Amino acid sequence: MDTSLILKVVGIGLLVSVSCQILTKSGRDEQAMLVTLSGVIIVLLMMVGEISELLLKIRELFGL
Repeated sequence: MDTSLILKVVGIGLLVSVSCQILTKSGRDEQAMLVTLSGVIIVLLMMVGEISELLLKIRELFGL
């Protein structure tokens, strides 16, 4: 795993949390939920390669 990937995920997490706090305080709960959902989707899309490598290593380990 690359440290730049970890820093990107942390940066996205910080941006999403600040955005959600601002939106929630201004009464826009629906937009805050959409920002949270989009942040989760973005991070999952960034992690697809790492997850696929993990699953391949697990298959090799158990011989499936």
